[in-house]
Amino acid sequence: MQQTHLSRSRCAGSNLSRVRAAIVVAAFHACSRRGAVKVRANGGDGGPGLLQRLGRVIKEKAAGDFDRFFKGTTKTRERLGLVDELLALWSLEDYEESLEELEEVLISADFGPRTALKIVDRIRDGVKSGKVKSAEDTRTALKEAIVELLTARSHSSELKLQGRPAAVLIVGVNGAGKTTTVGKLAYKYGKEGAKVYLIPGDTFRAAASEQLAEWGRRAGATLGTFREGARPQAVIASNLDDLRQRACKDPEDVYDLILVDTAGRLHTAYKLMEELQMCKSAVGTALQGQPDETLLVLDGTTGLNMLNQAREFNDAVRLTGLILTKLDGTARGGAVVSVVDQLGLPVKFIGVGETAEDLQPFDAEAFAEALFPREVAMAVK
Repeated sequence: MQQTHLSRSRCAGSNLSRVRAAIVVAAFHACSRRGAVKVRANGGDGGPGLLQRLGRVIKEKAAGDFDRFFKGTTKTRERLGLVDELLALWSLEDYEESLEELEEVLISADFGPRTALKIVDRIRDGVKSGKVKSAEDTRTALKEAIVELLTARSHSSELKLQGRPAAVLIVGVNGAGKTTTVGKLAYKYGKEGAKVYLIPGDTFRAAASEQLAEWGRRAGATLGTFREGARPQAVIASNLDDLRQRACKDPEDVYDLILVDTAGRLHTAYKLMEELQMCKSAVGTALQGQPDETLLVLDGTTGLNMLNQAREFNDAVRLTGLILTKLDGTARGGAVVSVVDQLGLPVKFIGVGETAEDLQPFDAEAFAEALFPREVAMAVK
């Protein structure tokens, strides 16, 4: 693993701060020579995998609440309603014309030209091979193609949280919903029994800490210290140093999950993106091997414009996944497929409403079914 160190520009701005950071890190390792402490079981018996198990529980609960997923994709599904009309008139004799129209409909829902063409080509191959003969075959092939694009290049949609504490760094542009997403994640994991710590790294927006404090109250999470106007990497380092000192005094005083909020920044602002790299380095210096996840929050209403954002953030901090918000407010949900297809980054969560429960673990098959539900197909018939 690449080793990172806090420098003058990265943290408190002095040689003394670098020495202090090194002393704190050394002191923690003296207290715990095991390095990243393994995740304990829910009952505190020292067994591994608490957060992984909680992640599976959260995903299973979401799978049983398909209605929430379905309602959250209503606008995109309405935009794709023309697909049902096309399939109602489907015939093998003029399938090429129907496929061209299908491609146009997919592009209108922000699947993007390249991704839409891949989907249509797969259906075309099915027709030529004799596997796709009817309108229902076409619908099935359409959903299968979407699921394949969402899963072929990406890794697991579950959060991969290995250490204890495990850290998740949340990044994104202004207004994407980062702080709200941090709060919703804290609520979900806290509700299932994880001990959660929130670091208010958005130091340039005073309301951000207040907003995070309210989410922390709902989630039963602990909010870290905040200094308005301070360098975010210094705030992150300071909070993690405090946690280390507490762990040294009491080995049982260790959090399961640390969620790190950051200030919104334009992906085209080089200096701000460089500062974000320092924030990630601050986490890695204090907690070896962390963050386990670096997640980019994307506003679903921006459609394919999110592609450039994702590329720039990925180049800067090497993302491990995406969280798409506000999909309930857009007809451009097809951009989900395009972003995953072109960047190979998995979608971890998807926002389909305002409440904490509306931040749903992403499931490719559920997403495809929500866009092209079987019930609608039966109604058309």
